[in-house]
Amino acid sequence: MRKIGRWLLLSLVLVLAVGLVACGTPKQSPSTSQQTQQTPETSKKIRVAGIVFQEDQFMKLLQLGYKDAAEKEGVECLLANTNNDQAKEAELINTYVAQKIDGIAIAPLSSDASVATLQRASEQGVKIAVSNIDLKNAPFIVGGYTSDNEELGRKTGEQAVKFINEKLGGRAKIAILQYKSLLPEQSSARVKGFLEEVKKLPGVEIVADQDAWLQDKAVQVAGDIITAHPDINIIWAANEGGTIGATMAVKNAGKAGKIFVFGTDASEQIVQMLKDPDNILQAVTGQDPYTMGYKTMETLIKAIRGEDISATKGKCIVVPGITLSRDNPEGIAKFETDLKAKMAK
Repeated sequence: MRKIGRWLLLSLVLVLAVGLVACGTPKQSPSTSQQTQQTPETSKKIRVAGIVFQEDQFMKLLQLGYKDAAEKEGVECLLANTNNDQAKEAELINTYVAQKIDGIAIAPLSSDASVATLQRASEQGVKIAVSNIDLKNAPFIVGGYTSDNEELGRKTGEQAVKFINEKLGGRAKIAILQYKSLLPEQSSARVKGFLEEVKKLPGVEIVADQDAWLQDKAVQVAGDIITAHPDINIIWAANEGGTIGATMAVKNAGKAGKIFVFGTDASEQIVQMLKDPDNILQAVTGQDPYTMGYKTMETLIKAIRGEDISATKGKCIVVPGITLSRDNPEGIAKFETDLKAKMAK
């Protein structure tokens, strides 16, 4: 009987213990940090795309800005290039929409032709932010960062006016290389700014105005202009490829010291040309593509996360450019140091 009693008592204790574990212990709610981790907005891995349209250093820096901002925020970033092809741009955007990507940061090819595809993507829930262009007819964008293209042309024009007055006796015959066939709005704005300055001088004459935005093409076109107008003494180019090509064409023609080049955009190669003792390239006004890209992606990610973007919604904010002139070597050196640091990333 004692053994049976002890077994009964032991069995009763075990039953009570199991009951307490299964039913009697109250369920604890997850901690605040656990709840945060399980919130859909924070647990979901954000995916974005960064699209540019060329392989030049400007676009590489723009894309680097996209990439660095995304990495800082722990966001996956897919990078792509449309290679100046409007159809490929539309195809890429549609592909990303089909892949359920959260947002697209893009340097669109056109302020008109690109809008429809981007708007459709926005309507399907993809956040859109833009760089390098002011999409004034796109209120759906979460924000954008660009340059004031007219101001870029004007700043270089100011340098050209100073040079013409000081070195050429206030008179000059000028040839222009632009890119209106590629990006008519941007190119026209830069040309407008440049001409507003140089035409203040009564002794200035524009003798040629042609399209040539890729380096090799610009070498050829500038060379043909030099042959057709042997008395020109200034070439101004509206973009990086045109500036480099024009400088090379002057050198190839043996016209160093007789024809001088002014341009737009800044890169490692352009910096070297500004420092070259051949004295051909005199001044450029460069943009800040890295900051444009970084700020664009930063704004895009904020929008995806539901943070306040009221300051940028539907707007394109201007990122100031920088003028580099042969007569300011300290400014060139500082720009070169900063550029190398970014490209080394």
